[in-house]
Amino acid sequence: MASSSVKPLLYAAGAVVLWGTSYAVTKSAYGSVPPMYVVWCRMIMAMVAFLIILPLARKLNGASPMARYQKGDWKLLGLAMLFIPCLYYAFEGYAISFTSSSQAGVVTAVMPLIVALTAWAVLRETPTARTVVAALVSVAGVALLSLSGQHAADATNPLLGNMLEMGAMLAAAGSTLVVKRLSTRYSPLLLTGLQMVAGSVFFAPLALCSGPFHWAHTPASAWASIAYLGVGCGLGAFALYNSALRLLPASRTALAVNVVPVVALITGWVALNETLSWLQIVACVVILGSVVVAQVGVRMAI
Repeated sequence: MASSSVKPLLYAAGAVVLWGTSYAVTKSAYGSVPPMYVVWCRMIMAMVAFLIILPLARKLNGASPMARYQKGDWKLLGLAMLFIPCLYYAFEGYAISFTSSSQAGVVTAVMPLIVALTAWAVLRETPTARTVVAALVSVAGVALLSLSGQHAADATNPLLGNMLEMGAMLAAAGSTLVVKRLSTRYSPLLLTGLQMVAGSVFFAPLALCSGPFHWAHTPASAWASIAYLGVGCGLGAFALYNSALRLLPASRTALAVNVVPVVALITGWVALNETLSWLQIVACVVILGSVVVAQVGVRMAI
């Protein structure tokens, strides 16, 4: 396979690995820092990293501009920043308080289908039969993976939690479509950096209103976890995903997101000694197989 074809797949794979490992790291950070503070601090760290990297990126970019603004782009840029990280992390953060992670995982699997349908309607992308079948099989695999796990007893309001999780998926789908449209005129790093800046502002009042927090008593391990979430799973992962989105159809890029639960499960098994059943292993194989089938052998959009 040509290097130009492999590159976007490596971008998507990098984003998936970073997002998949974020669950175990987030669980570790939540042990010392309230959830909204974790989100806010990771946004700040991502923003600082972006501001440090930006001059170097501009230098490496040479004569090519990182942005070619067109009249009315501010609306699309505003939507991209509103969808992710603002609405996505707000919905996602509260959803898990009301529903179980297994039910949330099933809802999450619907995101690639939403992207495929909206990309067909808005971007005039016509998904191949291979992509559609792979998406459906992938959804079934994620459902099997989620429902075969341990059920949480503290799902106080599953209906509300699942609706909030669906809101997060709609926000993720909306961001995918908007960023896909903007990616022809703006560099992935710049788009990602703007999203992190918006998140630093948006989550400040949510964190400060969530209750008192003793900064001085936070262990170094928690700050290391938050730094990884911000720089790696935030700025790095979204920059990689946006780079893949620039080169691949939106429907195929979004399909890779369904591999995130697989990486999360394996990470929990390796790092946190969580159990892994044979049924979950089968589900992982189904998900990985469906995504690989969708990506391999189809001409890339360069």
